[in-house]
Amino acid sequence: MLKKMIWIAAIGLLLLLAVLTVRTLSFSPVATTPVTPVTLNVDVATVSQHLSEAIRFQTISYDNSAKRDVAKFRQFIQWVQQTYPLLQQQLELTPVNELTLLYRWKGQDSTKAAVLLSAHYDVVPVTPGTEKLWQQAPFSGAIADGFVWGRGAMDDKGAAVSMLEAITLLLQQGFQPPHDVYLALTHDEEIGSSEGAAAVSALLQQRKVNLAWSLDEGSFVLRQMVPGVAADVASINVAEKGFLNLQLTVQSPGGHSSMPPAQTAVSILALALTRLTDQPVAGGIDGLTADFYDQLGPHMAWLQRMLLANRWLFGPLLEHELSKIPTANAMLRTTTAPTMLTGSIKANVLPQQASAIVNFRLHPRDSIDAVLAHATQVIADPRVELSVVQGMAASRVSDKQAAGFARISEAAQRAYAAPAGTAATDLIVVSGLTIGGTDSRMYEAVAKDSYRFNPMLLTSAELGGFHGNNERISQDNLHKAVLFYHTLLGSL
Repeated sequence: MLKKMIWIAAIGLLLLLAVLTVRTLSFSPVATTPVTPVTLNVDVATVSQHLSEAIRFQTISYDNSAKRDVAKFRQFIQWVQQTYPLLQQQLELTPVNELTLLYRWKGQDSTKAAVLLSAHYDVVPVTPGTEKLWQQAPFSGAIADGFVWGRGAMDDKGAAVSMLEAITLLLQQGFQPPHDVYLALTHDEEIGSSEGAAAVSALLQQRKVNLAWSLDEGSFVLRQMVPGVAADVASINVAEKGFLNLQLTVQSPGGHSSMPPAQTAVSILALALTRLTDQPVAGGIDGLTADFYDQLGPHMAWLQRMLLANRWLFGPLLEHELSKIPTANAMLRTTTAPTMLTGSIKANVLPQQASAIVNFRLHPRDSIDAVLAHATQVIADPRVELSVVQGMAASRVSDKQAAGFARISEAAQRAYAAPAGTAATDLIVVSGLTIGGTDSRMYEAVAKDSYRFNPMLLTSAELGGFHGNNERISQDNLHKAVLFYHTLLGSL
C-alpha cells in the first residue's frame, strides 16, 4: 500500500513538473517586427543649453499658493516665446489663463480627432538646508559630466523642452500634421492641476474638441529596475492611481505629563497608525498588475518565468515577495503612508488633541469609500475619529490596443532601437500603472485615451532625484527624447 502511494505521489509530481514546464515554455516573448532606428540630426548642445536656461527660472509651486512668485512664471513664458519663435509664428496660442500655455498646431483636416501632448513647467521646492547636498546648485542649470542639473530637469522641464525642440524641427522641415495637435505647458501640476490642466480640459470641452488620445508624463524607460529583466523596459502607463488623505483625530482631557493616564491621545493615535500600516489594503496580481507582469514575465529568467506562468500555484508566494519591494508593492495594492502628525504644544503637556494624516494611493480596483471602510475596520477604535480631507478616484484604464498606444510604442522603440550589429537588446514596451498623480486625469473628460510616458532612460540612482537631491537628466536622454517626439508627431 505504501509503495503504491509513493508511486502515485511520484507520478503526480512528474505530472506537476510537466505542467509547470509546458506552461513556462509557452510563456515566451511575442515575436515583434524589427523597427528602423531614427536618423535625425539633433543639436544636443543647444537642447541642453535651452533646458539649462529653463531650469534657472524658479517656477516653484508651493502648497500655499500665496508664496508663488508669479514673476518667475511670466519670465518662463516670455523665454518660451523668445526661444521658439517658429511656434509663435505657425502655431495658434490659445489663451487659457495667465500662466498655462496651450498651442494649437492646425492639421490638414481639423475635422479629425486631435491629439494632445502635455508637460508641466512648475517644480517642487528644494528642501531648505539640503542645498549643500547637491553636486550642482539646484537652480543653476549646470551642464556637467554629460548631464543637465537642477530642479525640474526630469520633472518635467526636460520633457517640455524636448517637445518644443521636436516641434521646431518639424516646422523647419515644413511638416503639417494630418489633424490638429495641441501642446499644453501647465503651471500647477505639483499642487493638483486645478488651474492649469483643468482649465485646458474645460476650454477643449467648451470648444467641443475631441481628442483621440493625450500623452503626459508618467513612467520612463527603465534600466535594471525590473528584477529578472536584463533589457530596458518602456512602461507606457494606461492609468494612474487616485489618492485619499484621511485625517485621524483623537481627543483627550490633556493635563500635565507628570501624571499621564494609561493611554494618551498620542499613544491611541500611534496604535491606530500601527494597525493601518501592519494591515494594508488587500492587493493582488490581477487586472492592470497581472497584465503588466504578463507582458514582462516572458522576458525574465527561467525561475521568474516559471513562477509568473503558473500564478495559479505560486500567486501567494509572488505577492508576498513583491510586497517587500516598494515599487512592486505600489503596483499590487492601494498603499498606506502616514505623512503628517500633530500633538502637544509643549514637551510636558499632554495633548488635548492628537491628529495624523494618512495618504492612501488608490489602486484602480479600490474606491475612496472602500478604503475608508477598510481603515475603520482595521483601527476598530471609536476614540479615533476618521475624516476625509481630500480624495480623488483612480483614473479609468485606457486602451493599450488603440492606435495611440501603438504610435507611442513605435516611437519609443525607434528612438531606443539597438544599433545594427551590436549585442544590445531591443526595448521591451509594456503597459503599466502610474503610482503618482499627473495632469492626465484632467484630460480624461476630452480624451478617449490618456497615456503617461516620458521618453527618457533612468536607472534607480537617477530616479532618486525626483523631488529629491541632485535631480538631473543626461544629454543622451535629451537627444532620445527629441527623437521620440519628432518620430511620434512626424508619423501621425
